[in-house]
Amino acid sequence: MKSTCSVFCFAILLAVTACHKEKKGVVYDNGPTDSLKINEVQFIASHNSYHLKTDSGIFSWMATAAQLGILPAAYDPAGIDYWHEPLEVQFNSYNVRGLELDIYNDPDGGKYYYRMGKQFAMAQPAASNLPELLQPGFKIIHILDFDFNTLHLTFKDALQSVKQWSDAHPNHLPLFINVETKEDAVADVVPGAGLTSAVLYDDEACNKIDEEIKSVFGSELQNVLTPDEIRGSYPTLREATVAGNLPTLSQARGKIFFIMQGGAEEEYLSGHNTLQGRAMFVYTGNKNDDHAMFLIKNNSISSKTEIQQLVSQGFMVRTRTDANTDEARTGDYTYKNAAFESGAQILSTDYYRPDPRAGTPGWTDFKVQFPNNELARINPVSAAAKVNLGTIFE
Repeated sequence: MKSTCSVFCFAILLAVTACHKEKKGVVYDNGPTDSLKINEVQFIASHNSYHLKTDSGIFSWMATAAQLGILPAAYDPAGIDYWHEPLEVQFNSYNVRGLELDIYNDPDGGKYYYRMGKQFAMAQPAASNLPELLQPGFKIIHILDFDFNTLHLTFKDALQSVKQWSDAHPNHLPLFINVETKEDAVADVVPGAGLTSAVLYDDEACNKIDEEIKSVFGSELQNVLTPDEIRGSYPTLREATVAGNLPTLSQARGKIFFIMQGGAEEEYLSGHNTLQGRAMFVYTGNKNDDHAMFLIKNNSISSKTEIQQLVSQGFMVRTRTDANTDEARTGDYTYKNAAFESGAQILSTDYYRPDPRAGTPGWTDFKVQFPNNELARINPVSAAAKVNLGTIFE
């Protein structure tokens, strides 16, 4: 009789638990760390999160051109010799809670259908044969014509992947999606070679970015935290930030921030100097800007003291822990350690896991994770008095 009752009670418990998990708007109890505000936490983010290996033929041509001194230093192939796991794997297996997506404007479609680097470097047909590139909308590319292999061809496809994962993990820590609006091209420095130029951003393109985000996350931007929500009744986003009007982890779970940088910044801010009505925040280097909430200071060594000051004042800062594959080759943790110690909340890396070639000549097991492989950690600068509050988990 006791056994039958136990089985029956256990079945009831399973049924209640199942209903609880499926219930919309369920409130999760994640412990005392959920009282932390988002600027009191540090998160791992991936840099150029979509990036895959460059075509081998183009890479070899770029390496030769670099050795001969005919390739601009900005396009040194050594710096692009890395690749990423699928976005959901980054989230699920490597504690990544921030992404970077580079987007090019393609209002009519087809602008980037031809990869002219294949013709230029290898005398091969330039057509990509990818119908997605013929459609209007923003395209995800690292370097036009030369470094174009990507996990997601379009911005909208990447957004759909993020939303699918977010919907499946409603208790997740906030995601920080860095959207870099790019306008540069090799054609700018090698004119007359038949390479592809970029379409510049204008007011219409900026509105289209917001429209693409809304097309995936809904016209009301459900589960997207916007500048209007942070600003609240404060006159500017900066004033709201300094006053501490930021959400706690509990309030931000299941939510997504979009932060823009790059060529479209001026146009995106035009008429929206504190980002009224916009879907995205905008990175700035000046804490006195009306739209200042997210600041970008990529050199964690030279900017370490400045970052600490900004974080102490309540701002959200993004910095890098490594760059151009240097740390993966040398195993040098100087930048990574400075980034962690700076208190920057968004820590960008190409190496949330070691390079797959680690252990072979020229490659080390360098990687960027928090101690004990924690998902996120209490900020040593903005929450120094709370570092013993507990473990942050989902």
